[in-house]
Amino acid sequence: MTDCSNPFENFDASRVPSPCFVVDEVAVERNLKILNRVQEQSGAKVLAALKAFSMWSLSPLVSKYLSGTCASGLYEARLGREEYGGEVHVFSAAYTESDLREILEIANHVVFNSFSQWQRFQPLLKAAKSARTQLQYGLRINPQHSEGDVAIYDPCAPCSRLGILLSQFEGQSLEGITGLHFHTLCEQDVEPLKRTLAAVEAQFGDVLHQMEWVNFGGGHHITRPDYQVDELIDLVKVFSQKYNVQVFLEPGEAVAIHTGVLVSEVLDLTWNDMNL
Repeated sequence: MTDCSNPFENFDASRVPSPCFVVDEVAVERNLKILNRVQEQSGAKVLAALKAFSMWSLSPLVSKYLSGTCASGLYEARLGREEYGGEVHVFSAAYTESDLREILEIANHVVFNSFSQWQRFQPLLKAAKSARTQLQYGLRINPQHSEGDVAIYDPCAPCSRLGILLSQFEGQSLEGITGLHFHTLCEQDVEPLKRTLAAVEAQFGDVLHQMEWVNFGGGHHITRPDYQVDELIDLVKVFSQKYNVQVFLEPGEAVAIHTGVLVSEVLDLTWNDMNL
């Protein structure tokens, strides 16, 4: 019996040109149905992280199941708005004024990485909010809780430039901020998320009670065969009820895991102290 997690086990690469990406649409839809079950049963909204999988030819299929997209800059945001529809959420470590002006015209949520960026653009942000009342602003927090094994990829590593520490909230006004965003995971399951949430609540519990939404970021391997989907659903429900917030999840690889291959070929063999 063929393993359903690998639709390419018997794939004949000679059928397609080289190089090319080959994606199994049925496998993508299988993943999307799992993500949609999380939405329906937990109340969370699931966004497709375009920096992980942005094959816009499949946008009609993705938008059929998910609530929207998340972007790391202007051009991903434009891709989400123009090709996918649904909600468009944007986070960037820093914005230029020119990019931010365009983002504010198409995004639903814009998340800032520092109070300095949030404060710097206040006139622009207030004008945009006045023109588009549905526009929401958030802050990315750093719970200083590491779950990754590789420091260079760990957004909570010492001296990380990503996210605002709790100490930086002291004396700051949260007027105009309706949500928080955090990200600690990378291809991980529910247990690391539980530990992250415990750290977030311990540090930012008072702030959470003032928010309308919380974004759990990405790195959730929800469609992996052994992922604890039911536990995730329960975890989201408990958290959202406790703080009366809308929860967002931003899986990227989980949309496309086990759905495609890169077909390529060897053009030459050479030798330099070894076979190359």
